[in-house]
Amino acid sequence: MTIRNVLIVDDSKTELMYLADLLHGNGMSVRTAESGDEALKRLADAKPDLILMDVVMPGQNGFQLTRSIHRTPAYADIPIIMCTSKNLETDRVWGLRQGASDYITKPVNAHELMEKIKALG
Repeated sequence: MTIRNVLIVDDSKTELMYLADLLHGNGMSVRTAESGDEALKRLADAKPDLILMDVVMPGQNGFQLTRSIHRTPAYADIPIIMCTSKNLETDRVWGLRQGASDYITKPVNAHELMEKIKALG
């Protein structure tokens, strides 16, 4: 599967812009959501090939949202890469246990993120 359509879920406009610009520059189509509720609405509108998920957000956090998406049959096959400032090994392990395919810490290294995306595609 080639990854073309990406949903970025992050409550930071700066992160959204940085990641969206990076992915656009690599030929991908991007939609964004600033909360868990908004992300679920975006999923209902159109199923992405990949989700980049922040952890620390108002309302539902990224761990909870990842678990919810992963347990929903219609969305369970969407790979999720957690992109977060939470850099402890226990956070990474917990994120993967919730259903994330990979985990990357902020500040996001563009080359590292693109390698992780290519590995999924």
